[in-house]
Amino acid sequence: MRSLLFVPGDSEKKLAKAQDCGADVVILDLEDAVAPANKAKARGIVAEYLKALKQRKACIYVRVNALTTGLADDDLDAVVPGRPDGIMLPKSAGGVDAIALGAKLAAREAINGLDDGAIKTIPIATETAASIFNMGSYRGASARMEALTWGAEDLAAEIAAETQRLADGNYTAPYQLARSLCLFAAVSSNVTPIDTVFTNFRDEAGLRKEALAARRDGFLGKMVIHPDQVGPVNEIFTPTKESIARAQAILKAFEGGAGVANLNGEMLDMLHVKYAERVLARARAAGVI
Repeated sequence: MRSLLFVPGDSEKKLAKAQDCGADVVILDLEDAVAPANKAKARGIVAEYLKALKQRKACIYVRVNALTTGLADDDLDAVVPGRPDGIMLPKSAGGVDAIALGAKLAAREAINGLDDGAIKTIPIATETAASIFNMGSYRGASARMEALTWGAEDLAAEIAAETQRLADGNYTAPYQLARSLCLFAAVSSNVTPIDTVFTNFRDEAGLRKEALAARRDGFLGKMVIHPDQVGPVNEIFTPTKESIARAQAILKAFEGGAGVANLNGEMLDMLHVKYAERVLARARAAGVI
């Protein structure tokens, strides 16, 4: 789950091309990418798209409207019969919303002959000011949760911020906090931490800088808004040959069952084993080993 590409749910032209963009996850968007007047139309288009899709080259998620809008139930009624791989929940208030979404999905899975828990979820965890105080509540809230991500655009609108970024392109302090809390919440919940979008899709250098920083800090993927962003993000979040070789060497050093090991003069413990296993799992998922 390196790249997650948003595709407007009311654009049949863009939906037709979505599977060929190389993204690991395609997010069919019924929320921000769709004008209020087009919500019903988009819902129908996405439902038909899911039903007609014969072969899935990417994992398919649907971003429904927030639970507080009154639109989410209609969204779920329309898309669950098409068996999406998952649902992205915007403006999530915390674990309580993850639980509520799970209950809604469980009923619809039963109605449509799907196994309980077949449809996974990704909450967007920081789009409201109140949500910041509930980040720890995701831990243990839902077995459906596959990843956790954060959002800056809606948060900025709610707090009426003049800007989200400093002159050097880095986020200002409130958004650095939201980003960090998302990372910690995801890791403590044992789900994949996903970085938010980089909105200037023509600025590849800026995208690369931000994605590299996200990878450095522990994020394992990034949401994108344009097909041109998919390639750079996939590249950056795919383990390098060097990191794969190091991970393999770490595991080899522990083959004897010791609790600690020495690798080229570096003392290693079981935390290094866990890190190595994660690197190799990501490499296998990306098809590079």
